[in-house]
Amino acid sequence: METELDGEVVVVGGGVIGLTTAVVLAERGRRVRLWTREPVEETTSVVAGGLWWPYRIEPVELARTWALRSLDVYEELAARPDVTGVRMREGVLGETGPEEVGAWAAARLPGLRAATAAEYAGPGLWARLPLIDMSTHLPWLRGRLTAAGGTVEARAVTDLAEADAPVVVNCTGLGARDLVPDAAVRPVRGQLVVVENPGIRTWLVSTDPVSGELTYFLPQPGRLLLGGTAEEDVWSAEPDPAVAEAVVRRCAALRPEIAGARVLAHLVGLRPARDAVRLERGTLPDGRPLVHNYGHGGAGVTVAWGCAQEAARLAC
Repeated sequence: METELDGEVVVVGGGVIGLTTAVVLAERGRRVRLWTREPVEETTSVVAGGLWWPYRIEPVELARTWALRSLDVYEELAARPDVTGVRMREGVLGETGPEEVGAWAAARLPGLRAATAAEYAGPGLWARLPLIDMSTHLPWLRGRLTAAGGTVEARAVTDLAEADAPVVVNCTGLGARDLVPDAAVRPVRGQLVVVENPGIRTWLVSTDPVSGELTYFLPQPGRLLLGGTAEEDVWSAEPDPAVAEAVVRRCAALRPEIAGARVLAHLVGLRPARDAVRLERGTLPDGRPLVHNYGHGGAGVTVAWGCAQEAARLAC
C-alpha cells in the first residue's frame, strides 16, 4: 500500500512559491505533480520586480530567516544568470541606513555602505542583492522540476480535496482566499511600467518619507522595470494610465533619462497579502496531510527557497 512517505505529492499553484516548493520536493525524491491554473509565464509571479528584499511580509523574524536561506540559493544561481535569470546587482535602498538593515542581513551582505549626497538625495544604503528576471526564472524552475521527474499539469481547482495524492501542498497565493477558504488573504495591487533601458545599470528603491509612496526602477535584460504601487484590497488587474504616468514621473525625478524612455508594456500584479504567511501542516476532510504555503505579500521571490524547504519538511 502506498504511504505518505513514498507516494505522490500534488502541489497546487504554479507561481514562484509553488514551483520552488515542487522543485525542492522532487529533488528530495518525491513524485511531484504541479497543478497550475495558468501557464507559469502568466502567473502573478511574472509581474514581480524580482529584487531580493523582504517587503510587505509578516512575521518579520521568520521572513528574514526564509530570506537568508533563499539568498544562499540565489547566490549560487547567479553563477549562471543567462540560464537561471538570477544576477547579483548593486543598487541603493533609499531611506535606509546601516542601523535599519540590522545584523540579520549586514553579516551576509558585504560591501554595504552609505550613499553619498551626490548618489542619492537623502539617507540611502548601497547593497549588492539578487535581482531575478522572472521571465527567465519561472520557465527555468519548470525545467528544473521536470528534470527532477516532476510534471506540470494545467488544471483549475475548485476544492483542494480534488488533488488525488497522499499529500497536498497549497501554494495558491491569492486563490487561497476562496480555496481554503481564508478571508485573511487579500490583494495588494502593484502596477509597473516597462520601458527601454536608457543605460541604467543599478537599481534604486525609494520611499517618500511623507506619503510613504514607493518608487523603484530595476534593470532587467533588455528593459527597465518602473514601479510601483501598493493599493490594498484593490482587485483590478487593468493598468491605470494615470497611475502609469505618476510612476514614470516619480522615477524620472530620480533619474531624468527615464522621462524619454519608450514604453514597452504596462503590468499589474495582485500581491497575496496576509497578516502572516501561512506555512503549516493540517489535514484535508478525509484526513490526508495538507501543507499550506501562501500569503507572502510582496516578498514571494525573496523567501521562496526558504519557505519551500520548510514546506517540504512539513510535507514529508
